[in-house]
Amino acid sequence: MTPELIWAAALVAGVVLAAALVNWRAPVQRPRVRRAVIFLALYLVALVLESSVGAYSVVWKLRLAGAADLLSAIGFINVGGLIVFFVLFPAVRIRIPMIGSELIVGFAYILATIATLSKHGMDPTGALATGAVVSAVLAISLQQTLGNILGGVALQLDGSVKEGDWIQLENGKQGKVRAIRWRHTLVETRDWSTIVVPNAQLLANNITILGKRDGLPAPQRMWVWLNVDFRYPPTRVTEVVTEAIHASPIENVVDDPRPNVVCMDFARDLRESFATYAVRYWIRDLASDSPTDSRVRARVYTALKRAGIPLAIPAVMNLTEVNDAERQERRQQREIDRYQAALETVPLFASLTPEELRTLAEGMSPAIYVKDEVITKQGAKANWLYVMTSGRADVRTRVDIDGAGPAPETSKVVATIAAPNFFGEMGLMTGEPRGADVVAVVDTECLRLGRETFERVLLGRPEIAEAIAIAIATRRVELEAVREGLSDDARRRREATERDKILGGIKAFFGL
Repeated sequence: MTPELIWAAALVAGVVLAAALVNWRAPVQRPRVRRAVIFLALYLVALVLESSVGAYSVVWKLRLAGAADLLSAIGFINVGGLIVFFVLFPAVRIRIPMIGSELIVGFAYILATIATLSKHGMDPTGALATGAVVSAVLAISLQQTLGNILGGVALQLDGSVKEGDWIQLENGKQGKVRAIRWRHTLVETRDWSTIVVPNAQLLANNITILGKRDGLPAPQRMWVWLNVDFRYPPTRVTEVVTEAIHASPIENVVDDPRPNVVCMDFARDLRESFATYAVRYWIRDLASDSPTDSRVRARVYTALKRAGIPLAIPAVMNLTEVNDAERQERRQQREIDRYQAALETVPLFASLTPEELRTLAEGMSPAIYVKDEVITKQGAKANWLYVMTSGRADVRTRVDIDGAGPAPETSKVVATIAAPNFFGEMGLMTGEPRGADVVAVVDTECLRLGRETFERVLLGRPEIAEAIAIAIATRRVELEAVREGLSDDARRRREATERDKILGGIKAFFGL
């Protein structure tokens, strides 16, 4: 076998190996394999022509031999570049910018050309001089294009902007850098449109790199604005909203830095009747900014709704409502009827008369909670009974991870409550701290009954304390009996013990 055939076989094997490795490790670089295949094909054509015309013209045989040598050298450079830059380097976590790898390959082309010319007895000086003249002419005529190319090289080498960075252009548009190419940079916006930015323009203008601090990834600060009427003091508004956004995690909002609420401004030009507030928080994923804003707004809305603080109505809107005493009375009675119907579903109050239930209903207040919001917090002292009218919530207990002192806490779901249902009875009846977190799984509506209202009914007929103690004890022991497999006698004994304990706690709490 002649040296030419051995060389050709080696190049074919190299191209096949490079194609297989690229297809396995970097399938996105498959178009680069085509370039190696093209040079391989040209090399084989040059070999065939060399052997065909060699008998007729020695000059052309030498020329074709030189062309074949140059094509084979370029072919091997392509194969080596594919394997080194797109297979070996990624495997050992070495990252070279795309323009950097192409510059290395281009420099290797120049060396291969000089070596081939020298091998065949040609002086490369003339070719280099001619190339310099051509390059000067091209540099003058293609200044803008070369500026973009040099800008791309600079961006890749200094690493100021990298693929994957979120940037904001001077025109305010934001997007993620998808690729930095020779002439331009591709920026993908949040609506999946692509902005093609010339590299020279990218370098010449001021751009903002989002979500980075000292060159390292950092959360991006976001703002949600709201307006509240002057009738509500800023301290109260900020307290209510801050408590709501700190109560439980919000998806894509980081814990450090902590979200905060600030009063940003009062009426402008004496034409507005509200104060402007802002919720400031930091997010991990910049692509999910709008959904995160929506979750924060939902949390803010329900918190203000529970506190009875309405969002401000725009000053340009004129509302007219007939709100006479009779109409208000009818509306209030309909709400009380709804609250009383909800209380009738609570076994705890089965011993109460309709009049007593009506008294409780008149003192109840609605409370709504958004998904993932804490309704009651473990260890908190709050004398509320909750009647869930819609939604679903998890009961979670918090324990130390290793059980040793001030260790980090984790939560465990021990039960799920679905409407219609009730919870928090021990806080209302005995003042006990909450034994677990209750967290809304979906948007949930509850009615809250406070101690003062229940106390009026209990002091009016103290004997109902025993019936309520029996109802609470029965509910508790039924769950324990299923969990522990208690016999009927054991269940009855435990019910009696629990009843006496709860009854004593009720009497002590209300001073009976």
